[in-house]
Amino acid sequence: MDNWQAIFATATFLGVIILLITEWVHMTIAAFLGALLLVVVKIMNLEEAIGYIARSYATLGLFFGVMVMVRAFEPTRVFDYLGAQIVLFAKGKGSRLLLAIVGVTTPICAFLPNATTVMLLAPLIPPMAEIIGVDFVPLLILMVFVANSAGLLTLVGDPATFIVGDAINISFVDYLTRLSFGGAIAIAVILATLPFLFGKIWHKDLENIDQLVVPEINHPRTLVIGVIITIFVLTLFVVGGSLPTPISPPTVALLGAALALFLSHHSHIDSVNHILRDVDWSTLIFFMSVFVLIGGLQKTGVIEDASGILAVILGQNIALGSILILLFVGFISSLVPNIPLVVAMVPMIQQYVVTSGMAPASILATNFEGQLPTAVLPLFYAMMYGATLGGNGTLVGASSNIVAAGISELHGKRISFKTFLRYGFPIATLQLTAVAVYLYLRFLL
Repeated sequence: MDNWQAIFATATFLGVIILLITEWVHMTIAAFLGALLLVVVKIMNLEEAIGYIARSYATLGLFFGVMVMVRAFEPTRVFDYLGAQIVLFAKGKGSRLLLAIVGVTTPICAFLPNATTVMLLAPLIPPMAEIIGVDFVPLLILMVFVANSAGLLTLVGDPATFIVGDAINISFVDYLTRLSFGGAIAIAVILATLPFLFGKIWHKDLENIDQLVVPEINHPRTLVIGVIITIFVLTLFVVGGSLPTPISPPTVALLGAALALFLSHHSHIDSVNHILRDVDWSTLIFFMSVFVLIGGLQKTGVIEDASGILAVILGQNIALGSILILLFVGFISSLVPNIPLVVAMVPMIQQYVVTSGMAPASILATNFEGQLPTAVLPLFYAMMYGATLGGNGTLVGASSNIVAAGISELHGKRISFKTFLRYGFPIATLQLTAVAVYLYLRFLL
């Protein structure tokens, strides 16, 4: 491959990353233009670009299905109701309010994308905080921390987690037994720091709880059926891979979306056109564009060259490599959105373990469905943990952070980079340290 093409593909990728960090251009526009630029200059043709998108069909299918399900049940106002219950649970105590935010956000974000959950729950926080007399900015920041961390509890809880999990062909159940405890540790770190980082609210007696108006749930019968569909989907997430005819998580999510559309249409709570119109197409197009950008790095040999450098530095030292990857990815993920970071790192680590002789070249095939050697898996686990938890470090580290900041600004308060960093740096540092210890004791000792 011509040298200029490798340089151009790298420059385009880095240019898009800079635009994402600085927010000079909307993230979807930046990634979309970058991907199209590679096609225009003939680094790849349109068919090849679509091929790179097709390779990541599982990620796209999973999140499209979940987005449709969430949007289909929105008219029931169940999320508004949950938001009010957070405050009612507090019973006048700031400490109980903080614990309620953790308790409600955690199980939802274990199965829904974190940014989606923040979009649903965060708008409810400012008006409720005003009624009970507390600053809503720390509450929004806490919700973001929990949303990002709880994504590690299941294979489908965070885009970065699923992208890595799909690359190493780990099942939903295997993820629960091997890696979920790392997510539990991350949540435990948040709980342990609540009295210190959020001390002003933790020790505050809340006022005017009785003035809070609890929204009524609309279409209760439809919601009951929706809950049954959700339980069915969650059950298939767990057992689908072990059925006589295995069903993958993306297939399960799409099945849930079809059932949710059917329910919404026939119960007349919303139309199919309205639901599909409100799907977060911007995020899906961003995903697709990033896959093309990384495809450009692969085709021009940049990924292979980077993995060769990694092989020289680390050799076959899995323990050192895993800890360094955890810390490096965690740091970079606090500055760069974790989705493009993970999409770039996965093929690089795959190539590294092949180059260093720790795995066969067959793992690089796009249709590889086997298992990687157990010895190299901690490298990928470290990447999962680092990419997800590093996002708690700064305001630009995760999409849910940006969503919360936008909601805060709509309600009259700006979350500055410095304000977020005051909370985020200690949380991310403690979480990465705790998970590094777990990774070492569980997989490397």
